[in-house]
Amino acid sequence: MIIKQFQDKPLAHYSYAILSGTKMALVDPSRDPKPYYKFAEENNAEIVAVFETHPHADFVSGHLQIHKETGAILYTSKLVGADYPHKSFDDGDTVMINDITFAAINTPGHSPDGITIVAKDNASKQAMFTGDTLFIGDVGRPDLREKVGNMKAKREELAKAMFDTVQTKFNHLPDETIVYPAHGAGSLCGKNMSSDSSSTLGNERMGNWAFKKLAEEDFVNHILADQPFIPSYFGFDVDLNKKGANPFESSIAEIPFLMTVASLEKKCVVIDTRDESDFKNNHVANAINIMARNEDDKIETWLGSIIEPNEPYYLVIDSISRRQEILERIAKIGYETQIEAVVTLANTHIEHSDDFDFKTFKDNTEAYTIVDIRNRSEVQEGKIFKNAINIPLNELRNSIKDIPTDKPIVVHCAGGYRSAAGSSIISKTIKEAKVFDLSEKVTNFK
Repeated sequence: MIIKQFQDKPLAHYSYAILSGTKMALVDPSRDPKPYYKFAEENNAEIVAVFETHPHADFVSGHLQIHKETGAILYTSKLVGADYPHKSFDDGDTVMINDITFAAINTPGHSPDGITIVAKDNASKQAMFTGDTLFIGDVGRPDLREKVGNMKAKREELAKAMFDTVQTKFNHLPDETIVYPAHGAGSLCGKNMSSDSSSTLGNERMGNWAFKKLAEEDFVNHILADQPFIPSYFGFDVDLNKKGANPFESSIAEIPFLMTVASLEKKCVVIDTRDESDFKNNHVANAINIMARNEDDKIETWLGSIIEPNEPYYLVIDSISRRQEILERIAKIGYETQIEAVVTLANTHIEHSDDFDFKTFKDNTEAYTIVDIRNRSEVQEGKIFKNAINIPLNELRNSIKDIPTDKPIVVHCAGGYRSAAGSSIISKTIKEAKVFDLSEKVTNFK
């Protein structure tokens, strides 16, 4: 048994190919099937199965496209109520692929329909693909399925299910079993994940808080406390994955492109992915600056948090050479269908942001209204400015009325990336006060 782990860094997503001779299975694939096809070609292998541990909330899976293009059988729990062609895979079900036996364990907790896939070969090598149930150092959050999916469940209900899963579902598996999760540190599907990409069940039994001897009430209280915010797109992706997404490349190819534009429809939101300095120097009206300069810029998370599902928007890029790359990232959360057009800007002055006098601000912070757009859990760990108003970035568009306009407004986050988006959201709505982005200069106050 050969296991290949694939990482989608911006989404902190892990997917897997399991190879046995000339046959291959996939677990929780990303929307773009090309990396798996390339691995199959390199090993002269046929993709015969795709296992979906649950309908994912934070990314769009390519399972349906892979099925159509390779003939691979799709396996998922009957509880999913999947609308795509599939075979149910639940407690007691097994599938043989050459010398590997794949077995299902129903493991509710993150979702009511989640399963863990256990793979074992003739040499007794054993691995478990835990989806969003068991992470390295943590377990999946239980608060994402209250309103979406074939099965809905209250967070308290799922928290208790997770307690039962951790206490009872893995007891028959040896400590040597390798644990392969669907996510690592940086994912919003849990709150305290390790940066390690794999572990053993024995290590998790020793070091993962969820395996400690806790009363159910204490477990539930701990898992429900301080979970990250829920981006707008999460419920949308659960339903899309239950249905199965359209082919990856064709969904991108049909998006219109407009070159060197000087204005866009004012009623439609504009997402500008350029560097903040370029944005502040020149941008169109109604633009929000969500940077996508590299993999460290989480455009997927923040686009899917600021823009609602099915809300149309224009997408500004700095060069036609970036079109494919940025659209592929956006398509991984299913937001490509909302794009009115991809555009580059004309080389003429349109609008610019006000220049920020940092020294004046630093010498007299009381003369400004300071808006802290960090998440509530970050603010609980300590405020940077004691008089700042906390409005998390994902709530900002609906909370502009809560910002006083009698002073100039300064927006800050933890390091500068989010404040570019936050200041642009406020400045396109509030005209009676100047709006400034503290950007990376916030580090001068920590």
